[in-house]
Amino acid sequence: MSKLTYQPRGRYFEQFEVGQELITAARTITEADIVNFAGMTGDYNQIHTDAEFAAKDTFGQRIAHGLLVQSIATGLAVQSGIIEGTVLAFRELSAKFSLPVFIGDTVHVELKITETKPLRRLGGGNINMKYAVYNQHGKAVQRGDWVMLIKSQNNS
Repeated sequence: MSKLTYQPRGRYFEQFEVGQELITAARTITEADIVNFAGMTGDYNQIHTDAEFAAKDTFGQRIAHGLLVQSIATGLAVQSGIIEGTVLAFRELSAKFSLPVFIGDTVHVELKITETKPLRRLGGGNINMKYAVYNQHGKAVQRGDWVMLIKSQNNS
């Protein structure tokens, strides 16, 4: 019987080009997401966890943690397969949280490669990408830049 070996689905550094774009699948934000994130991080801010408080506050209902949405966005990028098995490190990010995300909102991510920089001593190179997280109404709720170190095909 022959052995099966793992083959990464992700693209290697050399396969990324400036201008390439990707739209991920979508995912609905649930109350369980918010409760679990609060428990994991210790961020029990009432705007996220107290329905009565949030109903009387700025947005009229609970909102998802900005960093929860950021985490889901990176997960959607991984699930797309583009960096699965080839990402070596998430190196930098900048983010602007523009609009609230509510329980029941459905988000997806749009990515665009803006720069590639070989880093041979690290076994690959940096991929800079602009990202935007959109809700089901087509409004950007977050946007910014991600820099990821991606494995070189020569080092696989």
